[in-house]
Amino acid sequence: MKLTFWGAAGQVTGSMFLLETDDDYRILVDCGFDMERERSPEDPIDAHPSRLFPFEASMVNTVILTHAHIDHSGNIPNLIREGFEGQIVCTSPTMTLTELLLEDSASIHERKWKKYRRQKDRQPFSKNGITLPKEWFVKKHVNWAKEQFFPIQFNRRFQLAEGVHVTLLPAGHLLGAAHVLLEVVERGEKKTILFSGDLGRYNYPLLPDPAIPPQVDYLICESTYGDKQRSTVGEPEEVLLDIVKEACVSKAGKLIIPAFSVGRTQALLFTLNKLYLKKKLPPIKVFSDSPLAHSSTRAYMKYVNMLNDEAQAFYEEHRVLFDFENLVYVEKLKQSKALAYLNEPCIIISSSGMVQGGRIEHHVRANIQNPQSTILMVGYAAEGTLGHELLSGAKTITAHKEKEEVEVLANIESIDVFSGHGDQADLLRFVSHQDPERLKKIFLVHGELSSMQTFKQLLHERRFRDVEIPMRGQTFEL
Repeated sequence: MKLTFWGAAGQVTGSMFLLETDDDYRILVDCGFDMERERSPEDPIDAHPSRLFPFEASMVNTVILTHAHIDHSGNIPNLIREGFEGQIVCTSPTMTLTELLLEDSASIHERKWKKYRRQKDRQPFSKNGITLPKEWFVKKHVNWAKEQFFPIQFNRRFQLAEGVHVTLLPAGHLLGAAHVLLEVVERGEKKTILFSGDLGRYNYPLLPDPAIPPQVDYLICESTYGDKQRSTVGEPEEVLLDIVKEACVSKAGKLIIPAFSVGRTQALLFTLNKLYLKKKLPPIKVFSDSPLAHSSTRAYMKYVNMLNDEAQAFYEEHRVLFDFENLVYVEKLKQSKALAYLNEPCIIISSSGMVQGGRIEHHVRANIQNPQSTILMVGYAAEGTLGHELLSGAKTITAHKEKEEVEVLANIESIDVFSGHGDQADLLRFVSHQDPERLKKIFLVHGELSSMQTFKQLLHERRFRDVEIPMRGQTFEL
């Protein structure tokens, strides 16, 4: 049996791992969009249909999704375009959220392509005679993907093929997110492989704690925060309330919160709702400005029985999770832009969380030179994004249209109580369920190299001796 690392190897994004059994059954665990290798239309487009994938898509038998985020699911339509005909196995919430995210990506790709064609003084977007950049799929490709999803329940052992079984275990991190346990029998010998997916946090708003993993032979473990401990002290409600009071009461300004539409926004709205019902939230408007977030919020309500005990009890008592009197859902782009002229304290939650595209860029740039405004970063921002610049203490940023440098006068704050990833302590807790004498190898993925190296050293100190940091394209025999 062979395991090849085609994504999230030596970096954070683009999760994609190919497992090939002795009898040529091929399983692709995750099929994520690689945000660190994205090309523009100016890049040369290879005429060969397999440009995106270094393997033959039609030879893959099954795709297993750990969760819906685009860096784990975003290349599925492209895999189907290139010949994949098998099932996409995941939980029901992951199926629902992935479809929403892929539809949103397709809309963005279509808008980008139309804009690009206009700029180049070419014909408008057409199905005939135009070759899209390989990363850019459109809505019909998403519709193809929808037909191949096959949802299964958590903790239900499911047979993929003779001698090959999969079990999805709750991972926290996001609604429906899973650890993937594979059991493969080869030549009478059973081998077990566990893919962590993205490990969630313990006691996180809305989501259940990660499941206790079983003992396995091989562990593929994410390491996003392998070198970091959470720095923000306190419960999410207390931490957020302090910032709201400072930004919107003491400074009488706007609080701008970049947040991913799927997961982070729901955690923020749930926390604000609890504060509102306890009459702790100041009487200010809260604007949720992301149509994708609104669709995702409805998905959370659909699967309320899969949320944690606190959320289910809250729903039983109040019959809502996210809606409260001062909350306004912003749908139209015109309404979103009008918020720049609102001259009163308020909270604006918008995507993307890394301030890279989406409506949040407009809100950040409209408030970046206002000393009364506060921009609150609540999660990870990859290098090369505006969010990363702000977290790094940039004194100036580039204005969106003028391409001029403008001074950062707004207050930049950051907290990690809403981060969906487990920190170093959570990762160690997850791995500690394995017996170092029985675990044959650990592979560290989904992290910056420095993070993985630090985490590898910590694992060595805990008697886990065989720890690998695979690079992209590296293959191991199991």
